[in-house]
Amino acid sequence: MDYQATTPLDPRVADAMAPYWSEMFGNPHSMGHGFGWEAKEAVEVARSQVADFIGADDGEVFFVSGATESCNLAIRGVAATAGERRHIVTASTEHPAVLETVKSMTCQGFTVDVLPVADDGLLELDVLREAISERTLMVSVMLANNEIGVIQPISEIAAISHAVGAYVHTDATQAAGRMSVDVEDLGIDLLSLSAHKFYGPNGVGVLYVRDSAQPEMRPLFTGGSQERALRPGTLATPLVVGLGMASEIAQGEWAQDAQRLQRLTTNLRLALCSECPKVRIFGSLSRRVAGNLNVGFPGILAEQLVNAVSGDVAVSTGAACSTGSPQPSHVLNALGCSPEVATTGLRISLGRFTTAGEVTSAVGVLRCAVRRLGGRTGASTCR
Repeated sequence: MDYQATTPLDPRVADAMAPYWSEMFGNPHSMGHGFGWEAKEAVEVARSQVADFIGADDGEVFFVSGATESCNLAIRGVAATAGERRHIVTASTEHPAVLETVKSMTCQGFTVDVLPVADDGLLELDVLREAISERTLMVSVMLANNEIGVIQPISEIAAISHAVGAYVHTDATQAAGRMSVDVEDLGIDLLSLSAHKFYGPNGVGVLYVRDSAQPEMRPLFTGGSQERALRPGTLATPLVVGLGMASEIAQGEWAQDAQRLQRLTTNLRLALCSECPKVRIFGSLSRRVAGNLNVGFPGILAEQLVNAVSGDVAVSTGAACSTGSPQPSHVLNALGCSPEVATTGLRISLGRFTTAGEVTSAVGVLRCAVRRLGGRTGASTCR
């Protein structure tokens, strides 16, 4: 029940990767012999699979180690040629891969605005309009939130941002494979994702860069001409092949997966509301990625609940815990929750291989744990 942390490798992806761990071991950048040509062809097939998945051209897809590197490269790569535009805008509910990166840019003379969101987790467009100007270099807003699953209005955000000449980056890590992710429909310039969030392997991801933005990009590091010198280093062919296959599968199956997950998530929510009165649902329900539910049981720290059920159900808090004591989720804080409420936030996330029986079992385990931990009772606050 923690699919937003990572997903199991789809067996079809594992099968596609298998030959590239052994007999097809060539370096895709060795162009002097057949071993390299074979690996190079596999990489380019994967690039096409990813491009088709997100509605891009092959030349707009760059392979990286994952979404964290992708977000860093997107933001820092554009900032390296910023000129007079020294303003970056993001939202308070972003992943640390974006929040920490943009905040670090202040040391390079950039002004950063971290915009508030409404209590449903959505960025209000009028707030964005007031924040940006002709000095704004980039607006970076996540497509689907990693804790509460809220889907931001990225196409509207892109239109507003482009009106002042700003680039638009979106972290689509939690959206890929769970909803349509089409760069033309979204209207964005840069996009980040990780394979392991949609049944591909760990350790590989994508940075999409619109063709028109590529001249403005600079690499994070040097040492080779791979990936058109934007991301030097030998590509891990098996991982790239796995990413490509995961993309192809997701392109064909995401809609049916999402429909099934929506039913399971609705059943989960209704069961928790019935079995555990007073449970609170965090974030918008009408604009939410399939498979995500973030709940709070009043009077129970989420970390206590995670520990109480860990032998039977895998769920997470989404909160940072640097000292061994639970810290409030910055996402729930951004929704206006008090520290007491924010520390109750429990992320439950379903995926391709979750069964209805597992949902029923998880509800029973959570119900018993809540009762043992002394959760408050009363009228339900489910929406």
